[in-house]
Amino acid sequence: MHDDDGVSWPEKTCELRNQFMDSTRWDGFEFREGDVVIATCMKSGTTWVQQIVGQLIFNGAENMPVMDICPWVDLRVLPKDEMVQALGAQKHQRFMKTHLPVHSLLFSQKARYIYIGRDGRDALWSWHNHHASLNDTAYQAFNGTPGRVGPPLDKPKDDIVEYFHDWLDNDGYPIWPFFSNVQSWWDIRNLRNVMLLHFDDLKADLEGSIRRIANFLGLTVDTELWPTIVEHCTFAYMKEHADSLTPRLEQMFNGGGKRFIYKGTNGRWRDALSAADIRKYDEVAARGLSADCAKWLAGETAAF
Repeated sequence: MHDDDGVSWPEKTCELRNQFMDSTRWDGFEFREGDVVIATCMKSGTTWVQQIVGQLIFNGAENMPVMDICPWVDLRVLPKDEMVQALGAQKHQRFMKTHLPVHSLLFSQKARYIYIGRDGRDALWSWHNHHASLNDTAYQAFNGTPGRVGPPLDKPKDDIVEYFHDWLDNDGYPIWPFFSNVQSWWDIRNLRNVMLLHFDDLKADLEGSIRRIANFLGLTVDTELWPTIVEHCTFAYMKEHADSLTPRLEQMFNGGGKRFIYKGTNGRWRDALSAADIRKYDEVAARGLSADCAKWLAGETAAF
């Protein structure tokens, strides 16, 4: 789809449904000018950027339940009518999240999109902890909610290296394709309403990343509030206040929000993977990503 300026805008070409997601939940969604959509594939800084955007919009508010305010729209276990009604009632600049690739997402010119990338090995190590911490209530919700597509979600293997190979061999098992998700967002990185951000940038320069996000969203923040906003976006603050930021997770995770906001560290795979394992990852990534996207995802180059 092209606009009057000749810009080619993304169009949905396929649906994505699994135990977790249903891309059709976006169908008919009424976007407002300035809506913010935070997108990742998995465990790549989604909640971190939700917190940043929330802090910018709400001027450094304490103990803001960011995951209630900023829903995961494609999460199929959350009643759609309840989610749409809650978003419709919001008077502030709205922000929401998705884990969909571009080709399965209803894309709007009115919205602004922030996509966060992370080295797949770091994301997978974080996801294994996430998967291992799900409780029986979570399994019942994901497997028992009507409309599930695909096999039921099973508990993860304890051997994380074996889990890593299953993930590589089965196109992102047990959740959703990883590399095609990243590539789809990389391909639209030059659109005026899309911003790519790397997890490593958040870790290396948090304040600079927050300022970049604020500029992209056109938000002006009182200078006196910057120290509070930055502090509230640190991993230490989020970990300490996890149960306030993520109130619903107590029902789904053993350990609640503090287990969900776990370590935020990179490189844990280095002591576990052999040279052959790493070579296999690089080969799979090279097949699924363009060369420039692969370098960006590995943290070797900037997006622009």
